Amino acid sequence: MSDRLRYGWFVNFMPTAWNTPWARTSPGDWVTGDFYVEMGRMLESSGVDFIMLEDSSMVPDTFGGSMELEMKYTSRSPKNDPIPLAAAIGAATEHLGIVVTMSTTLYPPYLLARSMATLDHLTRGRIGWNIVTSAEDRAAQNFGMDEIFEHDHRYERAHEFVDLVKQLWASWEPDALVMDAATGTYVDHTKVHPIDFQGNYYSSRGPLNTLPMPQGRPVIAQAGGSNAGRGLAAEHADVIVSSPRGKEGMKAYRDDIRQRMERLGRDPDSCKLLYMITPIIGETVAEAQAKAHRMYHEDPAAIMRKLALMSSGQVDWAQFDLDQPLPEAADPRGITSIVEDLRRSGPDKTLRELLSGSSQSESLTLVGTPETIADEMEEAMEFVGGDGFLFFAGGGGLITRHYLTEVLDGLMPELKQRGLARDTFEHRMLRDNLLLA
Repeated sequence: MSDRLRYGWFVNFMPTAWNTPWARTSPGDWVTGDFYVEMGRMLESSGVDFIMLEDSSMVPDTFGGSMELEMKYTSRSPKNDPIPLAAAIGAATEHLGIVVTMSTTLYPPYLLARSMATLDHLTRGRIGWNIVTSAEDRAAQNFGMDEIFEHDHRYERAHEFVDLVKQLWASWEPDALVMDAATGTYVDHTKVHPIDFQGNYYSSRGPLNTLPMPQGRPVIAQAGGSNAGRGLAAEHADVIVSSPRGKEGMKAYRDDIRQRMERLGRDPDSCKLLYMITPIIGETVAEAQAKAHRMYHEDPAAIMRKLALMSSGQVDWAQFDLDQPLPEAADPRGITSIVEDLRRSGPDKTLRELLSGSSQSESLTLVGTPETIADEMEEAMEFVGGDGFLFFAGGGGLITRHYLTEVLDGLMPELKQRGLARDTFEHRMLRDNLLLA
């Protein structure tokens, strides 16, 4: 494969793997953002295109009707707001893209548009917006709603939300700033326009009160798993992150997205599709396999962490027997893709068997040396025709400086040697580095 791939790293602004030998030198520095700022520098020096900052806005108490499991295993909480962290990472880096998650269900459109525009200025054109719709009643109740909207209705609203936000971003013409000393005019008011948006769910007069952004608008990211999510991603996204299982699933997903984009009149090559992976790396394949077995099978907390993450929605997974097959438990207001992915993984397996092993959030199970893992990544992209990967230290709580070093100083140099990762950033802004050769 001659073309380099694109890479991102997906993280939550929350505790790292604090209860492990490799994290004990600084288990609390996540809360100040210092760990993630340092991580941003490491990603940039290794040629990773962007860091994606996830977010959620509640403390789950679905599992057994209590916050105990969540507070013990920290799948969703405690968590800090990623927007200030994005500014801090931007100030500490020069080229790294920073993609921030903001919910179309919980944020007002004008506030989101203004925050993204400000961040794009602060980072000189390196910001992205990860579109999510939120799926938890507890999050909705923190914002004055009784419950979250039904799944497809959330996406119906999201389409209108994104249309409004795009119009707000476009409410200033690119050359509106004139700074004409002769007339004392800072902005040409004829190039700033109200939008008078009136939709079924949202309205806004506009215009936005920020200057035109360096990128024109932020890069838009989306993780479309369901049919409705894929539709939103195909219409709006510049980069899509996904986790279909196996090469065949990855290719089928990419083919589907590209067909949807073509039907919408979009050039499929105008969007990059990245697949989620959590490489387990050793100096030998046997060493990596032993490490993966300890992490996924010998760690008694591994399954409980996954149950805590899954129980952040409406389904109380405490009610189900781990040694029975997967129940019919999907709630139409929840994250339906999680249950669907589990069921596809093995309809006759018990819940314990389904939750053992690598994370359901991975497209490929990568366990080996930098060389063997790079082989598998390259082979997968040759088969799929895809664009790259999103690293995700999930499942067993891998995110430490030690794990970052394994990937960034072990795997990334091997990918660079094969021409599959960048040596330098050719452009100043995230959109150009992602979408241009």
